Amino acid sequence: MEETIKKLFAPGKGILAADESTHTIEKRFATLGLTSTPELNKKYREMLFNTSGIENYLGGVILFDESVRQNLHNILQEKDIVPGIKVDGGLESFNGSEEQITKGLDGLDTRLKEYSVLGLKFTKWRAAVRISDIFPTDAFLEEDLNRMAQFAKISQITGFTPIVEPEVQLDGNHTTTRCAEVSVKVCRILFEKLNIAGIDLKNLILKTNMVLPGKDSGVKAAPLEVAEVTLRSLKQSVPPEVGGIVFLSGGQTPDEATNNLNEIVKRRGDCPWPLSFSFSRALQEETMRQWSGKDENIEYAQNTFLDRLIKVSKARKGEL
Repeated sequence: MEETIKKLFAPGKGILAADESTHTIEKRFATLGLTSTPELNKKYREMLFNTSGIENYLGGVILFDESVRQNLHNILQEKDIVPGIKVDGGLESFNGSEEQITKGLDGLDTRLKEYSVLGLKFTKWRAAVRISDIFPTDAFLEEDLNRMAQFAKISQITGFTPIVEPEVQLDGNHTTTRCAEVSVKVCRILFEKLNIAGIDLKNLILKTNMVLPGKDSGVKAAPLEVAEVTLRSLKQSVPPEVGGIVFLSGGQTPDEATNNLNEIVKRRGDCPWPLSFSFSRALQEETMRQWSGKDENIEYAQNTFLDRLIKVSKARKGEL
């Protein structure tokens, strides 16, 4: 686990989240007029992983089970990029409400033993926290974050480095202040539960949202504001011994996510944790659009992917 953390947070490197569920990749392909199939999904992800030079900017890649069954982790291992796996089972309604809780604990230990044989080294579990006048509820946070702590425990017992992702979502018309309030509350509860579960925090990674106003608020926060409030929130809620923090791009454009990361790193000051990225859409959106399912576009799309990785790597060092 310590070696995994070291590789994932190597200087200038971060994590590509290529773990879109079947439903998510269907939606993203549909916007391009494409029909997702296992074969097309494989072709797209092979294009990403075979891009020359990505090993200079990626320490790890989070995969979906389908990609592991297609042996795509072998491409990553050959490039000395650490393969990981999303292991949660997606979302379901919490007590019939609009809040959605993460499922997937059943049989997790068995699945992890299989993934371990295949050479995967880290795991990821996402919670989706809604903000509104009434959400998130205390009952929801109690159950959802309990499940996340159990995931982390099972992961560490089986030798995996867990990434816990309590994503406070961008949907809604909330203010930056409200996002900060909820983000701090969620992390404080989560780390209480991780401590109770006996988790080794130095071998755990937090994947978190940047603190932003809701996308329906009509407000766009400047990178300086995002950086200051995000760093303040983390210092108020995350123990110093945590192995590292990676940011998700969550609904931001590629440029917004890159510029906000750059400003966060520039202003990190005496932060006790390494800070990096674990972007999905911000790394893939431009590339997927330029590829559009056509073999003749592969080289152009790969160049675009590498260009974005170079920018995000510079942002990870605060050098944009």
